[in-house]
Formats: sequence, structure tokens, C-alpha cells
Amino acid sequence: MNKKIKNMIKYYNHKEIDKKLWDKAVDEAFNGNIYVYSWYLDIVHPYWDALIEDDYKRIMPLPISKKWGVKYMLQPFFTQQLGVFSSAILTPEVVMEFIDKIPKDIKYIDINLNAYNRIAGEGLQTEVHKNHLLDLINEYPVIKKHYSSNLKRNLKKAEAQGLVIMKNVKPEEIVKLFRQNRGKKVKHWKDRHYLRLQHLMYMSMHKGKGMTYGVYSKENTLLAGACFLKSHSKLVFIFSGQSQDGKKSGALAFLLDGVIKQYTPGNYILDFEGSDQEGLARFYKGFGAKETTYLSIRKNKLPAPLFALYKLKKIF
Repeated sequence: MNKKIKNMIKYYNHKEIDKKLWDKAVDEAFNGNIYVYSWYLDIVHPYWDALIEDDYKRIMPLPISKKWGVKYMLQPFFTQQLGVFSSAILTPEVVMEFIDKIPKDIKYIDINLNAYNRIAGEGLQTEVHKNHLLDLINEYPVIKKHYSSNLKRNLKKAEAQGLVIMKNVKPEEIVKLFRQNRGKKVKHWKDRHYLRLQHLMYMSMHKGKGMTYGVYSKENTLLAGACFLKSHSKLVFIFSGQSQDGKKSGALAFLLDGVIKQYTPGNYILDFEGSDQEGLARFYKGFGAKETTYLSIRKNKLPAPLFALYKLKKIF
């Protein structure tokens, strides 16, 4: 292990972080993403800490929490990929040096790294997760040629029903649409999570990095809505809601197709933000998206009784 680099990695608590330098590091990182900007982290995990090397050359956010005197680190909501971000060469050994610098008093770790983070070392459990990306560099007709037959049928159905796409739908309308439909099955999301999501969407729009779209029926009923985040040459499909009528009419597919049409040809990549779920993965692949992967790491130093409680979701 390179002791020189390891010794330059320092732990900073939240108050010690210079957010202007932090965001500059995110801008300049070859693997930067929207999730790691200071304002984004402030919303999804207030009072996050960090590991920083050599005056912000490399950075790693640490979403540390504490309950019942136990420190732990879990992936915050609405952040698919964190890990180490760098404007310099980033080898598996360097990533491992950052992981080794995570404070030892954190008893449980379960976080996602980013697609450019590979690790070299032992003592960590890892899991591979799937993501799907669609390069929008080609003309729209070229991209549409790679759509699945099922997707093309759904788009024809949507067009025949006279659906219309509108920009700048209010975030709370998209959240409401989700909560009244698919959200009924998502029991672990509480009011505070939805309020945090709305805050995130409004802040991203204020920063010029967020966009919302809605699909309306001929009767002017909102059938589907979605929010996209724009950063580092990516359009991140962060959240969507769809009614049962919207599902029957192919409204979400129609919305995604409309966004693809708007941004082609261009230098953006549409990041579908998932998924490990087979059904969603099939839906994204229907647009011609390519599968990529990223790692999550897990480390458990909890005493057996506390770990049993954790698995029962009674302490975290």
C-alpha cells in the first residue's frame, strides 16, 4: 500500500468541509456525478462527513449516522452511487486506501461505490449491482431502430390516444402520483422521505440541474410524471410516478421516448438509474440501453445481538 497517499487522506467532519472546494472537486472529477455535490448530500444526509486527500484532489463522502450509541454508514435514499471521486488516476489500490481510512468506530457499513471504483483487498463483502445507460449521441431515428418490438407497440398505442408531454410539472404532483399507485407497496418510505425527495427536486431545478416532465391525456389528466437530473454529461432518471390509466396507455414509455427525442443527437447519456429488478431492467433494455455495473461494500463489526436487531430493522 502506498503510505504516502494513505497519509494524505484525512477525515473531516461536516463543519470542517470547504463546500466550495468540494463542489469544485466534483466538477473536475473524471467520475463525478450529481449525487456527490454538497447541496445534494445536505438534503439526502445532513451533516455528512468526508475523507479528503491532498487539498480535495480525491474525495469520499461518508454518510455516517448514529443510533443508540452505535455509528453506522448506509446508502442514503436517492443516491445510487457514491464512493471515491478523483481528478487524478484512480486505481483499485487507491480506492482501498480510502476504504481503509473509514473511521474504525463505524460498526456497520453498507454503501455503494461508483462505476469507476474497483477494489483490491480483503475483509469486505461486495455485491455487484446493475445499471443501464443509453448514449444519445446518435440521431433519434437511429436510436429508435434499437427499440424493442414491445416498446414500439406501446408508443404507437400512446400516440393513438393523443397523449401530450409537458415540461415543468410540479414535483409534488409527481410524488402524489407515485404515492397513490406504486407507492402503496413501498411501505418503508415515510412522509419525511417524500418531503426530502420534493426538496431535492426543487433544489435541483433551482440549481439548473433538474427537469420535470408530465404526460397528460386528452382530458388533461396527469398520467405519468418524471424528474431528470442533468450533470457530468448524464441525464439521470431519478424518479417517476404513473397512474393505472397511465400504465395501460404506455405513458411512462411515451415520456422517456420524448426526452430521448429532445436530447438526440447530443453529448448526453441517459442514465436509467437501475435496475437489479428483472422487470425494470427489461423495460430499460427495451430502449437499447446497455448494462453496466457498480459495487456495494459491506462490513459488519456489530456485536451479534445488535446485528440480529439490525436484520429485523429495529435499530437503523
